[in-house]
Amino acid sequence: PPPLDLPALNMIRGKRVILASASPRRKQLLSQIGLTDIEVIPSSFAENLDKSRYEAFEYVLETAIQKCLEVYKREINNQVKGEPAIVLSADTVIVSYTGEIMEKPRSEEGHLAMLKALRDGPPHKVCTAVVAMAPLETLVHPGYAQENHVEETIVTFDPMVTDDLLEAYVKTREGADKAGGYAIQGAGSILVKKIEGTFDNVVGLPLRGTLKVIERVLSNDEMVEEGDE
Repeated sequence: PPPLDLPALNMIRGKRVILASASPRRKQLLSQIGLTDIEVIPSSFAENLDKSRYEAFEYVLETAIQKCLEVYKREINNQVKGEPAIVLSADTVIVSYTGEIMEKPRSEEGHLAMLKALRDGPPHKVCTAVVAMAPLETLVHPGYAQENHVEETIVTFDPMVTDDLLEAYVKTREGADKAGGYAIQGAGSILVKKIEGTFDNVVGLPLRGTLKVIERVLSNDEMVEEGDE
């Protein structure tokens, strides 16, 4: 099918669109709205913010902002490729029913314990932040426009999932590099009873929210110019 014929997407087609994430899932999701020529430049931000200082939505948003900003600053004066038209980043965390931020498991034992906690407890939340930055034509500080979106989806694991099934899933290593330790778009779907919210948010990039931040960040420059006039 032809790509979505939307002004914001048409503005950036053929230009430098950078995804500040190494996630193939996010790149694939962006291709679903017609952004197929994506330049992947993973951020070097350490993602080591002190979780005790943030609520979950604040933590995931600040992490996404810092990932986006690191790549934006690195690429804005690229003498070979030129400045990016837009830089996109995202970060996803799992939030347990107790409010604990659960990220990627660090060992098989920790992975299994994480999945058992999600199975045995009440529903958990998947929280994804999306950040877009685009350079401004004007000299207005800080020189770029920024738009953010944070989205939650509630996920309920099937309490009838057995320990044997959890152990078998851990051994596939599918969820070893995923926040919360499972991939709902893969075999991890057999662990899930239901979700409340958008599926793509659980995968790692809420497409409708991403389109909104793209539209808003690209309209900021126009609004600044109108204000100057």
